[in-house]
Amino acid sequence: MDMPPLRYIVAPMNPPPRRLAFLLAALAALGPFSIDTYLPAFPAMAQSLHASDIEIQQSLTAYLLPFAFMMLWHGAISDALGRRRIILFGLGLFASASLVCASATRIEMLWLGRALQGCSSGIGIVVGRAMVRDLLDGPDAQRLMAKIAVLFAIAPAIAPVIGGWLLHFFDWPATFIFLALLAALLLAACALWLPETLPVEQRQSLHPVPLAGAYARLFRHRRFLLLALANACNFNALFIYILASPVFLIRHLGLSAQSFGWMFVPQVAGMMLGSSLSGRLAGRLSSPQTVRLAYLLMSAAALLNLGLNLTLPPGLPWSILPLPLFACGMALAMPNLQLLALDLFPTRRGLASSGLGVVHTSIAVLSSALLVPLLWASTLELASGMALMMMTGGTAFVLSQRGV
Repeated sequence: MDMPPLRYIVAPMNPPPRRLAFLLAALAALGPFSIDTYLPAFPAMAQSLHASDIEIQQSLTAYLLPFAFMMLWHGAISDALGRRRIILFGLGLFASASLVCASATRIEMLWLGRALQGCSSGIGIVVGRAMVRDLLDGPDAQRLMAKIAVLFAIAPAIAPVIGGWLLHFFDWPATFIFLALLAALLLAACALWLPETLPVEQRQSLHPVPLAGAYARLFRHRRFLLLALANACNFNALFIYILASPVFLIRHLGLSAQSFGWMFVPQVAGMMLGSSLSGRLAGRLSSPQTVRLAYLLMSAAALLNLGLNLTLPPGLPWSILPLPLFACGMALAMPNLQLLALDLFPTRRGLASSGLGVVHTSIAVLSSALLVPLLWASTLELASGMALMMMTGGTAFVLSQRGV
């Protein structure tokens, strides 16, 4: 995607745009890799650890609960101590947690390792999002967010494919050894090239009284909460399929553990297209106008998905066809919704980014623990879940724009 030259807000900290975009995208992608890479190994893990399907599914919940809780703190800590050191610490903890998962001999040990991964993997996306707004403003920030999203979108496509082939050639612990090596490589790259973007004079106190006041203002801010809910529901409409992919692909569509690319590659192509379109529309359409266009695409995809599942049995390619269209709309909306929310708190961008992450992940936790097991019985129920999530997000966005 071609981008005009970026105009940095903080002149002394001008890393090369391509390198910065790649590093921030890689940090954001650590979360999807943590979820998607091990999905093909679910049956093998259940057999090896003598666990039920539900117990293996709950390893996602064990990851997502601390992921959501710690997101509340990542941004505030980086507002006080700086962005770079928090990212380096998080990568080190994630690499260690991945080795705990790889050495698990019981399901409880796997849950512990996944919980430690959840504590650390959200640092990259929360702090990285704040770094973009530290450096850039307006259409330039939207363009960089879109470029990061294009690179980030690759992760959900290649992660389950890598996981499937690791399972083919090795055993399920190789998935977590791969994640440990990935985190170690990122740690080295960030230590060498990631700049500190928050000057000391702009840092905020971690004193509990002003910090509690800042959190209270954040979570009482009606428009922020509605924008965060819209962002979370749009993503979760697609995330339902990601969480249910072992059942959706293997049980309903009859594919193998090495065939996850059938779903993930088209989805990522749609996300890359939507992110690229978001960057091209920056400065041409306002953020609210772009989000409205995105909801037209998502609505069309959700209706198509329901119609196909009402009239046809599960199968390729029609069971997959609506997903990349929805992914395109979701990726088109996401940078704009996030920037609209972050701009409501210009002096507390890390905290605001944490708030976005908390709402986003809380919805994902509820889906992992409760919604997905209720929906994975049929492809029609999954399609209905997608439509319901999209409608909830659209309603939240409309309400957020009233009085603006």
